Amino acid sequence: MTELIVYVLLGSLYIAVLIVYVAVALPVIVVGRSLGLTGQLLWHHGQVLVGVVHRRTPAYRIPKLPPYRPQDEPEPAYRQYFHGPATRDLHTACLLTAGRFRRTVADSFTSTTAEYLAQPAASRLATVPFGLTLFAGLGLGAVLAAVLLALLFLLHVVLVYVAQGMVRVTAGTLRAVDRAVLRAKNLHRGMVCPQCYELVEYPVYECPGDGCRRRHRDIRPGRYGVLKRRCACGRKLPTLILTGSHRLKGICPYCEGAMSDSTGLVAETVLPMVGGTAAGKTQLMAAMLMTLFDAAGRGGPPAEFADRSTAAKYEVLREVLTIRGNPLGTQRALPAAHSLLLGKGRSRRLVHIFDTAGERFVKLEDTDALRYARTARTFVFVLDPLSVAAFWQGLSPGQQAGVDRTLASPVDPELVFNQSTQTMKRMNGDLTQSRLAVAVSKYDVLHRQRLLGEHRPDDSASTRAWLVDVLGLGNLARAMEMEFREVRFFFTAAVIAEEEQVDASIVPLTDWCLGSGRYDGRTSTDRVSVR
Repeated sequence: MTELIVYVLLGSLYIAVLIVYVAVALPVIVVGRSLGLTGQLLWHHGQVLVGVVHRRTPAYRIPKLPPYRPQDEPEPAYRQYFHGPATRDLHTACLLTAGRFRRTVADSFTSTTAEYLAQPAASRLATVPFGLTLFAGLGLGAVLAAVLLALLFLLHVVLVYVAQGMVRVTAGTLRAVDRAVLRAKNLHRGMVCPQCYELVEYPVYECPGDGCRRRHRDIRPGRYGVLKRRCACGRKLPTLILTGSHRLKGICPYCEGAMSDSTGLVAETVLPMVGGTAAGKTQLMAAMLMTLFDAAGRGGPPAEFADRSTAAKYEVLREVLTIRGNPLGTQRALPAAHSLLLGKGRSRRLVHIFDTAGERFVKLEDTDALRYARTARTFVFVLDPLSVAAFWQGLSPGQQAGVDRTLASPVDPELVFNQSTQTMKRMNGDLTQSRLAVAVSKYDVLHRQRLLGEHRPDDSASTRAWLVDVLGLGNLARAMEMEFREVRFFFTAAVIAEEEQVDASIVPLTDWCLGSGRYDGRTSTDRVSVR
């Protein structure tokens, strides 16, 4: 009887303690354990985000998603974060957090069961209620953590896709601005390669990193960067010509030759020299270049070489002119253009002067290489009067003796003009919107032998009349005026005159071709006014 009373009292006391425990301690323990588990799961999620986004170590990768490698991309560059990697990181973080969530919750229930239910260190009368309380806290914490993690993932998804949209809109806007700038510079149809004459929509750029030399085909804003892109070697490269991509080495995607240093930075002017073999194109081009640089040295508009190749070739041509020699004929293979920068500020432009071998103007199949004609709006036709048989035959023996006809062009100028204009039309060159400067070469010889008669060498109309009356090229002159919007005729002597200055006849031609275009053929100056 006494034992029964003791048991009853103990049972009543145990129940009373349980009631107090349930009323007072249990809510605190449940809330505390749930918050502890919730905090632990959120901390794990934060570790996952840091590991996936920042550390990128193998511990934060999953087998079903192979590691990202820039060498697998079409471009040798890392993708811009919000053009793929952000979505991949979101997916990876979701899977890793879900895996840690399952393991953490399972481990918590397992350890609680073992410690308080299966193999308690104290009496089960005390451990079982506490264990069940912890179970309640773990369940509540798991539910609370799942809700919070779901909200965090939803926020992550929204941020990623909003950022993706903003980045892509920004990249598209910058590309549109870049196109608008190119259109304002009349480069929207392409930039001229000085090596192969192709129109290049956008150069290939070479990474300047030490030992890298990887080539980026489209460096503009897009999936590999907005303002900057990161090469596979780690070097950051500008994505716009406006932000400095012109400082990189530009490569033509067609011939893999080097583009001019200022390609895309300024407007381009293409000036083709057209004429038969030995007509004097190379010598005239050298004289025009020398005129431009001499004028810049006397306070005229600035002129500088656009690449090292032009600088080297110019020095040779200048030396040949100075010693009154004859430059070697242009090689039949396509030569690189002579490129220079003229002017300053907004009027600054990149000028390509193309001197192509005269043999290419004779055979129609050879003129297909003259692709620069599509973008040219001013042409220089070099006409050698000594190449006209009727003119030579009309000279007296004394006049013929004073002229070295071995230097004359063997090609009829009418044949050259007809073939070249056919090619330009076939290549969609708009001749009706183009200008033509007809440079009658060897003026020094004509003047010395008094072969001009009463015709004025400084007047376009008088020069044209000399071609018609003396050379009998009336049909050619009329054909030129029918094909082109504007035609001007010049007598030119590509020789060095007094004080090592280019003959004054080159100045008006250069001014009309590369200057304001307002030369009226009746004035001759000693200075080029490039505007």
